[in-house]
Amino acid sequence: MSSSHGYRASWWTYILHQVPHTNFQFEVVDNQFAPQEWPYQQALLFLASIAGLCLAISLILICVYLIRFCCCSSQEDDDSKSHRVCCVTWSCVAAVIICCAGIGIGFYGNSETNDGVYQVTYSLMNANHTLTSINLLISDTVELLSSVVRSDLTQLEEIFSKRTEFLVMIRNTRRQVESVAQQLAEISFWKGPEPNPNALAEQVNFIEDYRWLAYILLLLLDLIICLFTLLGLAKQIKWLVIVMTVVSFFVLLLSWGSMGLEMATAVGLSDFCSDPDAYVMNQTQAITNINPDILQYYISCNQDVTNPFRQRLTMSQRALSNIHSQLHGLEREAVPQFPTAEKNLLVVQGMLNTTEGNFHHLVALLNCRGLHKDYVDALKGLCYDGMEGILFLLLFSFLSALSFTAAICSLPRAWKRFQNRDLDYDDMDEDDPFNPQARREMLHVTGRPHLPSFYSYSSSCDSHSSLRVSAPPISNAPVSQYMNQSALSSGNPRFENIPLIDRQSPPPSYSPSMRTSFISATQEETDTPCRTDVAF
Repeated sequence: MSSSHGYRASWWTYILHQVPHTNFQFEVVDNQFAPQEWPYQQALLFLASIAGLCLAISLILICVYLIRFCCCSSQEDDDSKSHRVCCVTWSCVAAVIICCAGIGIGFYGNSETNDGVYQVTYSLMNANHTLTSINLLISDTVELLSSVVRSDLTQLEEIFSKRTEFLVMIRNTRRQVESVAQQLAEISFWKGPEPNPNALAEQVNFIEDYRWLAYILLLLLDLIICLFTLLGLAKQIKWLVIVMTVVSFFVLLLSWGSMGLEMATAVGLSDFCSDPDAYVMNQTQAITNINPDILQYYISCNQDVTNPFRQRLTMSQRALSNIHSQLHGLEREAVPQFPTAEKNLLVVQGMLNTTEGNFHHLVALLNCRGLHKDYVDALKGLCYDGMEGILFLLLFSFLSALSFTAAICSLPRAWKRFQNRDLDYDDMDEDDPFNPQARREMLHVTGRPHLPSFYSYSSSCDSHSSLRVSAPPISNAPVSQYMNQSALSSGNPRFENIPLIDRQSPPPSYSPSMRTSFISATQEETDTPCRTDVAF
């Protein structure tokens, strides 16, 4: 576990860290985070290949189901077909709902991962700002001290050359100033090696932007497929369901692939987060050649680790105190005797005040609390938010893969049902002009058929042929003309006594069973020795 104050590895990090690490030869590999070593890389690739195995299994299941569907669907009876169609429809809907739930989880996981990586980059930028401020403060102070030694202290030596006691004090001051400059120059431990924290933050941010965008596009693609699949099932649009099935197969490959990548990333990140101090120290020392004591001081930041800059800071503080005492003595004793030295002494005194201010600022920056806080914040962002987001993305990929596997198996049976929906009209009479299928066929006929009418007829008891059925002429007049005629006749009380055929009204709707009953009753009447003329 990490010894950093304020950070403790989470329980899911501990669980993932215990996952067996096996290479391609099925040999157990150490679970210490070492991405630059080939055996450890093999262990992560082996974990990623588990998703490839799941993909192969899902493809086999899809192939077996589709083969069985193509070969055995014709042998089923009508009752089993209708029952299976209902089950298939609801299975498609359930798969889409599960996929939508996974999409919501994916959006949350993608946001959490982005927040964690943003916290890492922000902490790296703060650390880079602190290190840059330390280097800039040290370089400015050393340059100021060097300029004072070269100019004002040299002039004071010339002025006090005739007074030995003053000359000794000036030379002691010069040695103290040079000692402070040397001690401060040795404190600068970060020489700006590449990659520095700022460059690392920019690189991480660049990769994260593309990762976030890729997952957003994948989530939107899954959402669009789910919505259009539901639309195709609801409206029974065959071509749309076929297109969504093909696209679902492509997204199925992406889902299993992203799952393998997320699985390897989660296990590798758990290995790092279980003990990040050792890896950070080794990599930082290998890149920057910084003293291990300095790295341990900033990474641990506890009372057990001493400040590696304490000795130099103490010596610099004492030297500045001695310089201040000597300048105060020269100002009190030498200025009355050498008025020309007052200006140079004031310049050196101003340099001393500026150096003391920079020194106190430097002591605050060199304290471990600032850089250690940035380090802990980066660990929390990566190992808390980042790890949680990756686990949610892993769950999203798993649910998405299962949902699209079920959808690919179910959708072909659904669209086959769509093409057979016209079979519901097989029990209707083909001669019925109000049959929807007959209406579609009438569009290809040049002339309109004469519809039999039952508004007026004559029957005879001598012969069945005496049944004369007259067909009313079908008016081709436009609807507006018919409406005008109706409007003109609406006020005539005798219009209600006019037969329907004279009103140019369409015949009433009827079923085949009604027509059969009517014809059979008419045939019975023709056998009687009477003759009846009926007019409607």
